[in-house]
Amino acid sequence: MDFFLTGKKTRRVFAREAFARQDLQGIDLDYFDLQWFASAEEEGRTEKASEHKLRKAREEGRVAKSQEISAALVMLFPVIALVILAPWYLKKFIEILRFFFDRCTSPEVDLGSFAYMFFRSMITMILPLGIIAMISGVLANIVQNRGFIFSTKPISPKFSKILPKFGEYFKKTLFSGQGAFNVLKSIVKVAFLFTMAFILIKNDLPKLLTLSNVNMWQGISHVAGMVAKLLIIAALFFLVIAIPDYLVQRHQFMESMKMSKQEVKEEYKNLEGDPFVKSRIKQYIRDLMSQNMSQHVAEADVIITNPTHYAIAIKYDREIMQGPMLTAKGVDSVAHRIKEIAKEHDVEIIENKPLARALYAEVQIGDIIPEAYYQVLAIILGQVYRMRAEKV
Repeated sequence: MDFFLTGKKTRRVFAREAFARQDLQGIDLDYFDLQWFASAEEEGRTEKASEHKLRKAREEGRVAKSQEISAALVMLFPVIALVILAPWYLKKFIEILRFFFDRCTSPEVDLGSFAYMFFRSMITMILPLGIIAMISGVLANIVQNRGFIFSTKPISPKFSKILPKFGEYFKKTLFSGQGAFNVLKSIVKVAFLFTMAFILIKNDLPKLLTLSNVNMWQGISHVAGMVAKLLIIAALFFLVIAIPDYLVQRHQFMESMKMSKQEVKEEYKNLEGDPFVKSRIKQYIRDLMSQNMSQHVAEADVIITNPTHYAIAIKYDREIMQGPMLTAKGVDSVAHRIKEIAKEHDVEIIENKPLARALYAEVQIGDIIPEAYYQVLAIILGQVYRMRAEKV
């Protein structure tokens, strides 16, 4: 049997043989979860995720997202705001220093008011940037999720979340493509930061060497400008990195959502038995058939009329249908139009007042005719087939 279809048990057998060849028989293989090394195909999940499964995962807050996008935006917008608001921040900073220096030289120092003013000043300066960072993070998630998702499931208390899952951690960091990709991202980001810092310092080195000749505030302003420039460039670079990261995350998410053939069958069976889903499917079929009434009337086997007020189109193909199907129906002007289309396409029109009224009242478009009417329909269809044979 194919190795990928034999499941976890067969993988254990192969693993035991591998360990045996390395003289590691003393290791308990039951300690290791060999599903770590199994891809979706190895686990038998070869089918794409259904819309129902993806919708359910979205309702639970499980969607493809990149933390790099959130991190880049949370870094970029506050730094831009800090650059724009730099004069205001400098003014507030000077006011805070002046206040504390004045109080420190006073013989009567109230430590309570001292601490209160300190925390109030810090909150006043930090709060705007914190709000901008929070809005940036929310915006990044809305863009990635293609809308706002509210779900309490990710934050609902679960005992399994309390205990550390070292196995899952090592699986994601050491034994997966995701772990290797994350390590590569980190190396690239650190290398970029060091490179950009080196270039900026090298280009501004002549000015940095002359900072001793200017006043303190000019020196602080120059260094702060360099740091802000570095942070903005870094945030833009991280945003560029976030694009392939999002594509990778989306691919891995879709891989994790794949289904086995058995899961697809079970889901279809469950959905098919759902009254709500069945009613929606039937309504969709009715709407579709109503929109294409002319085509369905032209393809019908017979039109049963009242003869004036009702017209019912019936089609039956014993090769693919469980029974005769009502493909179109109408009263008054619609019934008149059905009969006109039938005449244009040489569809037989049979008058049967009780049957036409009953089918119009009891059967919806796209539904199979109830068995109670099979006998009379058999007579009518037999008559239609004979009339066709005579024409030939």
